[in-house]
Amino acid sequence: MRVFFQSIFGQIIFSAYIFWRGRQALPNKKSVQIPFAIILILEIVVFFTGFIFHNYLPDKIFILLMLLCNTWYIASIYISLAILILQILHLANKEWAWYPIFVNLYWDKIKIALFVLITAGIAWLMRDGYYNVKYPTVQHVYMTIPKQAAGRDSLTLVMTADWHIGEMIRKSHVRRIVGLCNEQNPDMIVIVGDIIDYETRFAEKEHIEDDLRELNAPLGVYMTLGNHEYRANRFAKLRWIEKTGIKLLIDSVICPPDSSFYLIGRDDYINHRNRAPLSALIHGIDSLKPIIVLDHQPNRLNEIAMNHADLGLLGHTHNGQIWPYSLFLHLIYECPYGYYRKGNTQFFVTSGAGCAGPPYRIGTHSEIVVLHIVFDPEQEK
Repeated sequence: MRVFFQSIFGQIIFSAYIFWRGRQALPNKKSVQIPFAIILILEIVVFFTGFIFHNYLPDKIFILLMLLCNTWYIASIYISLAILILQILHLANKEWAWYPIFVNLYWDKIKIALFVLITAGIAWLMRDGYYNVKYPTVQHVYMTIPKQAAGRDSLTLVMTADWHIGEMIRKSHVRRIVGLCNEQNPDMIVIVGDIIDYETRFAEKEHIEDDLRELNAPLGVYMTLGNHEYRANRFAKLRWIEKTGIKLLIDSVICPPDSSFYLIGRDDYINHRNRAPLSALIHGIDSLKPIIVLDHQPNRLNEIAMNHADLGLLGHTHNGQIWPYSLFLHLIYECPYGYYRKGNTQFFVTSGAGCAGPPYRIGTHSEIVVLHIVFDPEQEK
């Protein structure tokens, strides 16, 4: 329901603002004003049609409606920002008359030029945002853990999160991610939550579990649950994950086949009333071995550091996914993205390999992260 109210804000509030300012800016002619109003009204109708009848519409129709509405939602953010900036400049000119004289002389033509420029700029931004989702980058991160891992001096670990397989992230995208992961020749692959977006229907229909079974790493492929795994039918998702062959860690502590370090997979914080405290999971294990913690939401970094884990791997934030949301993440999370160190514990928060909702990333990229870890007990902490 919260997601729906967020969509309402995008679809109605932004559209209403664009309609209000657009009517003022456009020529006062029925041939212009009426089509403008019809386009915006149709978009709202399409949105509510998709929302109300999503259980009855054919998948192809529903996905098309969803893509159209998502695209408008993102575009409306930047159209509104552009209109707001122009309005501020216009008010400033009324106060200080700083516009050059030719602006006042040719205002009607300048308005048309601004319309074309803003439309082209936002179209380019949307195209770039779509590309940022569809073609994940590979980020290489180098770090040292100052402990000995018996029989192993290094570890290449591929980390991903937030695939959000569903209406927008389909088989072709999953195959691209799988290919990128395998190309890194990792010792281990981990997925830290939100592999499914809302329901498993699309994953099952396209047999995406077959693609996930192609993930290959000698020390294994592991995943934890995210908050999206708790949405809709959680048990159907657990059954589907089992078919992928990926080892699911829910408040679990394991050693890889060579027993050189510990891997701890936590239940997602959305289930915080039932998930085990990290102290209980770590209790009794050999603290001389490296300890790597997988968790989805980066809102308990202090707990990981206080329990003397060496490395925490997290996702969830998407690095904001759409600017300017990314600017506000530091108000919510201690570390919303990237490498971070707290005491002797190192962290990496990934922006994720997919997207939630609109298939766009503005100012961010989908990614997989390759962690090149060296175990060196001589390294000072």
